Amino acid sequence: MTSLDRARLLLREFPVVDGHNDLPWALREQVRYDLDARDIATHQDAHLHTDLPRLREGGVGAQFWSVYVRCDLPDPVAATLEQIDCVGRLIARHPGELQRALTAADMEAARAGGRIASLMGAEGGHSIANSLGTLRGLYELGVRYLTLTHNDNVAWADSATDEPRAGGLTAFGREVVREMNRLGMLVDLSHVAATTMRDALDTTDAPVIFSHSSARAVCDHPRNIPDDVLERLPANGGVAMVTFVPKFVLRAAVDWTAAADENMRAHGFHPLDTTAEAMKVHRAFEERHPRPVATAATVADHLDHMREVAGVDHLGIGGDYDGTAFTPEGLDDVSGYPNLIAELLDRGWSTTDLAKLTWQNAVRVLGAAEDVARDLRARRGPSNATLEQLDG
Repeated sequence: MTSLDRARLLLREFPVVDGHNDLPWALREQVRYDLDARDIATHQDAHLHTDLPRLREGGVGAQFWSVYVRCDLPDPVAATLEQIDCVGRLIARHPGELQRALTAADMEAARAGGRIASLMGAEGGHSIANSLGTLRGLYELGVRYLTLTHNDNVAWADSATDEPRAGGLTAFGREVVREMNRLGMLVDLSHVAATTMRDALDTTDAPVIFSHSSARAVCDHPRNIPDDVLERLPANGGVAMVTFVPKFVLRAAVDWTAAADENMRAHGFHPLDTTAEAMKVHRAFEERHPRPVATAATVADHLDHMREVAGVDHLGIGGDYDGTAFTPEGLDDVSGYPNLIAELLDRGWSTTDLAKLTWQNAVRVLGAAEDVARDLRARRGPSNATLEQLDG
C-alpha cells in the first residue's frame, strides 16, 4: 500500500478540519452570490479551488468558511452579513453534503452522519465596527471565530502587515478578547502582529487558534508565527493551523509576490482580486517572471518545525483555498490534502499524530472554548464597554 493510499484511509476515519476557506468571498467576487452560476455540486475547476466533489476527494470533514470582507469596504458589517447569508444558503442548498455546526459536538455529529461540518469564521476585527454588541450578533448568527485583524490595523489591534499603532492590543482590544471568551468564540491570531499575539495570549482564558498561519522560523514573513509564540501554545491549549499560501511558506515566493502585487496595483486591481480579469494580469506577469513553486514538502517542512516547537497536540490545517491566487504543487485545490498527509507519513509521522493534526486538535480546541464560556457566563454578563470608554 502506498503512502497516498494510507493517507486516504486515515482521512476516512479522521478527516481534515480546515481552518480557513474563502469560497464565500470568491462567490461574491465572481458571480455576486449566484449559486447557480457556480454550482459547487459539480466540478468548478476552471473558477474555484473548492467544490463538493473535490472536498470529498480531499477527505475534508469540517470546514470553517471564512466570512471575510475587505478592510476598505464602506460598510463591513453589512458585507459580513451577506457573507454569512451565503454560507447559510450553501448549507441549505446541499443538505446531503453540508451540515451547519456550532459546537464540537455538532462537528462530531456531522462526521458520524457522513456530512461536512460547516462552521464560520469572521476574518478581521473591522467586521464588528468597534462594537461588542455586533460581536455578539455575529456569534448568534453562527460565527465561531474572529480573526482580530486582517491586513490593516483596527483601532484596537495591530496587524502583521500594517505600521504598528497600538503596540499590540489596546484596553478595548483586550475587552474584545474577554468577551469572545465569554461567548465561546475562538480568538484567531492569524494576520495579527506578533505583539498582538502576545497580548492576546496574556489576556485570554480560552485556547486560541491561528486559522491559517505557518512558521516564521522556516519562512520569515510577518504573517507567520514566531517560535516564542508557538512555545506558548501548550500552556494555552491552542492550535496553529498551517497554511498553504506560497508567499507564506516559501522564502523565494515572498519577493516574487511583492512584485506581482505591485503589478496588480499598477493595472488598477487589488492584490487579492481573483476575478477573471485580475487573474489575466497575474498570469501575464507570471509568464514574464516565472513563479517560485512551493510543494506539499514545503508545507511539511513548516509542520515538522511547528511540531518540534509547539508539539503535535497544537497543530492543524488551514489551507486558505479560494483566498489566494496561487497554491503549492500537489496542493492545487481542496482535493490535495491526502498528498500532504502522504508526505508526512513518509517523514515518519504516526497515524496517531496525523489524526490529531487533521481532526482531533481542532475539535478539542472548540470544545475547550465552550467549556471556558460556560464558566464565564455563570460569573459575568455581557460587556457594555466601548472603544471610547476604554481607549479614550
